[in-house]
Amino acid sequence: MALTDVHIRNAKATGKVYTLGDYDGLSLFVSAQGSKAWHFRYQWLGKRSRMSFGTYPELSLRDARAMRVEARAMIAKGINPRLARKKKQQAARLAGEYTFMRVYEKWQAHRMLVLEEGRQSTLQQIRRVFQKDVIPALRRMTIHEITQHHLLEVIGRIEARGSLSVAEKMRTWLRQLFEYAVVVVPDMENNPARDLHVVAVPLPPVRHNPFLRIKELPSFLRDLRAYQGRTVTQMAVRLLLLTGVRTGELRLATPDQFDLARGLWIIPAASLKQRNMLTRRRRVRVGDIPPYIVPLSLQAQQVVREVLDAFKPAQKYVFAGVARLTDRMSENTVNFALKRMGYDGRLTGHGLRATLSTALNEIGYPRVWVDAQLSHADPNRIRAVYNHAQYVELRRVMMQDWANRLDLLEQGEVEAASRHLIVHLQGVAEMTGQSDRALWRSGVNAPFSMDACWQQTMQDPRKNINARIATHTGSDITVSP
Repeated sequence: MALTDVHIRNAKATGKVYTLGDYDGLSLFVSAQGSKAWHFRYQWLGKRSRMSFGTYPELSLRDARAMRVEARAMIAKGINPRLARKKKQQAARLAGEYTFMRVYEKWQAHRMLVLEEGRQSTLQQIRRVFQKDVIPALRRMTIHEITQHHLLEVIGRIEARGSLSVAEKMRTWLRQLFEYAVVVVPDMENNPARDLHVVAVPLPPVRHNPFLRIKELPSFLRDLRAYQGRTVTQMAVRLLLLTGVRTGELRLATPDQFDLARGLWIIPAASLKQRNMLTRRRRVRVGDIPPYIVPLSLQAQQVVREVLDAFKPAQKYVFAGVARLTDRMSENTVNFALKRMGYDGRLTGHGLRATLSTALNEIGYPRVWVDAQLSHADPNRIRAVYNHAQYVELRRVMMQDWANRLDLLEQGEVEAASRHLIVHLQGVAEMTGQSDRALWRSGVNAPFSMDACWQQTMQDPRKNINARIATHTGSDITVSP
């Protein structure tokens, strides 16, 4: 017969356990001491099974019957109610363990382990952006609760304020975070950040970094000389213009990279932009990539000496940060200095490379030399990436000539500093893989001859001296006035 509340209340302890049956598998278990608990018995895959619903009076007769109806409905659908409840309890437990904040912190710790030397600024940027845009919205949620809709709301707010490049990075970071979560979080099967790019607001057309032409350099060099900010920032800008290295390579520079006795700056592979292309796409180990060798003009060597003379014991990097000596110079320092000098929208740190590249090509230097100096490489020509030492002595002459021209430009001698080279090359096929093609072209101005004997060139860059240079490639270069 079916149970009633009166019948249940009157069930007393007898010193032995006994059971009061309801119907459809529900029963009340009474212990020897008189405590009461609801049990549900059912058949599963031909075997008798039992599960507990809870204790009486905490769980009333009506509630127990409702749970029985729910359990029988699950059985009818082919679901084992006891296993389903176990999974639900596990999910509730995991919800407390795997909040968004906890998974985010674990992901950050993992990235710290796998990031290479000098890449921690990426982690700092992620923390800064997440703290501003993501954590306020998701911090109280479990990782299982977060849906694609939640993430679209976060990115939508970033796009609404016009920060489209930040939104693009955020889509990448969220995808990586949830890829990590799918691996480490139990029962995390889907990545809600997988297809966020499908509805992304398009980025505006790429604006190339503005740069200066030769005729604009005299006023720029005078402005740089009069710069009222930190001396180390002034030196950083000058060294960028004298060498053509990337701002990231400059910011990662450490004292041991400079061999001033040989006039070389030896940049390790870990600091190179091509490192990612090689290690990710080509699966080349960083240790197998040779360093990027930058010949230093006398003027560049003097800049390095002045900066190293001011080097503090607490520093790790040659160009230290403003807030802490242990940090490297901020990625925005050079651009901010150029803005203070009045070049906002006219020149950037990367634009200094374009300034040097454009000038050297216009003067008449071989493109292969200029590209080697700038560590440019076609991703489809992996050999070029390995040849960072290519044309070092030839580039040494080129960069000394460039430094001398900058001195002339600062003195206002634009015509002398802008004169083109007329050079005839022998052995071009060996150097470039092309036959019978002059790499240097005649200029429209009066010819200006590079002095291959660069010691003499340093004395007077305007001298016209013929010379023959034998390089490590075995190529001969005849320089004609």
